[in-house]
This record gives sequence, structure tokens and C-alpha cells, in this order.
Amino acid sequence: MTITVIGVPGPGAEDVVVGTHGRDEGAVFTGTEDGMIFRVSHDSRRITRVAETGGRPLGIELLPDGRLLVCDAHAGLLAVDPRSGSLETLADSVDGLPFAFCNNAAVAAGGDIWFSDSSLHFGVERWKDDFVQNTRTGRLLRLDAGGSLEVVLEGLAFANGVALAADESFVAVAETGARTVVRHWLSGERAGQRDFLVQDLPGYPDNIARGSDGLIWVTIASPKDAFVERIQSGPLWIRRAATKVPDPLQPQVKRTVRVQAYDDSGALVHDLDVDTPDYHMVTGVREHEGRVWMGSLHEPSIAVLELGS
Repeated sequence: MTITVIGVPGPGAEDVVVGTHGRDEGAVFTGTEDGMIFRVSHDSRRITRVAETGGRPLGIELLPDGRLLVCDAHAGLLAVDPRSGSLETLADSVDGLPFAFCNNAAVAAGGDIWFSDSSLHFGVERWKDDFVQNTRTGRLLRLDAGGSLEVVLEGLAFANGVALAADESFVAVAETGARTVVRHWLSGERAGQRDFLVQDLPGYPDNIARGSDGLIWVTIASPKDAFVERIQSGPLWIRRAATKVPDPLQPQVKRTVRVQAYDDSGALVHDLDVDTPDYHMVTGVREHEGRVWMGSLHEPSIAVLELGS
């Protein structure tokens, strides 16, 4: 399987979304560590800066009005106009407390926005601290089309990627620390209940997204690490001590490129595991018309795979 890497003028192109309307149809948007939002043309030949958030953009989605929904780890939930570069803050706090780590989102057909706040204690610069200490303070929130904001799920192990069922009967949220994707049912007999779309993933999921193929695509940012698993299950003093070890001595993210796709019943449909020295730590994924676009928290580039190649 051949991977194509496309450099962008900024570090850490963490997520990707593909435009579907007008001049943006087929273009790929991504956000980088320096707060920039870039547009990559459908043929990858032109890369233009369309906005600057002033923070750290992570998850990116499309809004019905043509703007981009950006989860900014510092600034909160933003609506970004890719034509003018203008920003609107949709939400930056709940119950009087600012978000610590706004991460990823999904937009319902009626305009409701489901999004994750990964931790109550640590921001994006200290994501490893929350991951290793296993604080389980992640949350799933909903901003309804009328502007009301509510916390829907709490106690998540590093709440991360968010996606909706094809019929919007459930919302799914990845737990990076627990290697699961949780389902919160919105309709039907199980409405209000919580279960799992998938458990015991082969590694630590980051962003998730529904593709044009109707599947929920899940990034595997790094494979399961036995040492990390032991620390996470240990006493709190051990977990805290582990985060004070100098970074070079801590367990490192493995250089892998892996994404999976599941149907709404939780059945595995695709497992793409690419051996390449050119890319690693896939944190964003978006399938669009047979192409699988990827972003990375660390790479100054996005990447794409052709399904079936």
C-alpha cells in the first residue's frame, strides 16, 4: 500500500477534513501547532493559509453554512470562515469553567455539535500527563442548534475523537487511555444508555470520523504498550511519578501508520497498517471517495492512501 505525504508550512497537522461544496469541494483542510488553518487543493498542488486561530487547532469539521468547525485546545469551539478568515467563538466554557482541552467534534444534520474535552486537569501540551496518570476526567458535550450547552458524558479516559451513527441513533467518542470507542445512544430502545462500539483496540485511538463510505474511521496513534498499561493500572503515586521522568526516558510513540474502519454494529471492515519511514503517529483520519486522508500531531504534513491500492 502506497502512502503519499504532502508537506504543509507548519508543524503538527493534527486533523483533516475534506470540503464537499463549491470551490472547496475536494480540498483538504488542516490545522497546525502554530495556530494556522491551511487549505490543500484537491490536486495537492496549492497550499494556502485561510485563517489563524491564535491557539492550537485540533479537530476540524464542516458546518452547514460552509464554515469550518475547529476544536482549538486553547480557544475552545470555533467557527472559521475559510474565505475571509474570520473567527467566531461558539463555546469556550461550561458551568463557568473554561475547557482545558477541546479536542474533536461531530456535527449532526440538525446543527447540534457533539465534542470532546479531553481532561479537566491537563492541556494539549501535557497530554502525556493525563494519558499516563489516567485521570479519567474526559467529557463529551453537546452544543445544540439553539446555543444551549450540556455535559453528556463524564469520567472518560482521555476523551478524544467523536463521530455520529449514520442515522444519528448514537454518538461515539474514543477513549484514548482505555483503547475503546464508547457509544452513547440517542434514540431507540437504548436511548440514554452507554455501551461500546469497540473495545480492546490494538493501540491508542485519537480522532475518529465518519467517512463517505458510511463507516466510522478510527486512528491508532500508537500500538498498545505493555509498560504504559502497567503504569496506568498502578497506584496514583506511581502514575504521577512516571510523568516526572525526563521525556527521553519515557515510553515513546512508536513510528506507525495505522487506521481502522468499523460499521455501526462495531464490525471491523478495514485495518490499514502501513510500514513507512516517511510518516508516523496518525491522529486524524477522513475517508472521502476511496481516499483515506490522515493528519498527525507531530508531522509537518498530511498523508493520503488510496483504498484498494
